[in-house]
Amino acid sequence: MLLWINGPFGGGKTQTAHEIQRRLPGSVVCDPEHAGFGLRRMLPPELREDFRDLASWRQGVVEVLDLALTRREGVVIAPMTVTDAGQFAETVGRLRELGHDVRHFTLLAERETVLKRLRERGFGHLVGYVAGKNVAAGRESWAVRQLDDCLERLRAPEFAEHLWTDHSTVPKTADRIAVLAGLTLRPNTEGPLRTRLRQAKVGVRHIRFDGPRRLPGPEDQDPRNTP
Repeated sequence: MLLWINGPFGGGKTQTAHEIQRRLPGSVVCDPEHAGFGLRRMLPPELREDFRDLASWRQGVVEVLDLALTRREGVVIAPMTVTDAGQFAETVGRLRELGHDVRHFTLLAERETVLKRLRERGFGHLVGYVAGKNVAAGRESWAVRQLDDCLERLRAPEFAEHLWTDHSTVPKTADRIAVLAGLTLRPNTEGPLRTRLRQAKVGVRHIRFDGPRRLPGPEDQDPRNTP
């Protein structure tokens, strides 16, 4: 079985995927973003656009996930934002055509909730301290610029099952996905502090030093300047 966890940038996909993996024996997270950023790094900076527009990314994701689903036991979890119906058909739809049991979930939240989560990630401050540049802050401002279009597109029926997460924690969202997919997770026995520390570790591991999916402009110098 493949759990494809969709949603806006900053919507909790990666945290939810790793929460499920932590509590579901035999499961594995296969993040399609890894392939996308690898393809971006192959290109000259002036040609680095949205990697989801590359046919090589869409075909590669299907090939790799098909391999993982075919060659191993256990649930595969793919956290990835896909908002274009054509790209969705070429990835999620194609995997279903290949005979895989694909359960698709879109994590949604009100705009202000997602903005709050993006601010709380604090990636720009961390990278500015460690790397001396505003790489991640540019990435987060890119996410803010995409937010309205992303939320509107993902509300469409083809992106169901929709799960609203405004008043849900990551462990509770993982529980809801498991129930809908017919899976049984181990009980969540973590306390709040340990959960926050573990989620912070997941967040740090997924900081991308590639920068935003386009060349940064003057408006990227401070995410608060984003309209």
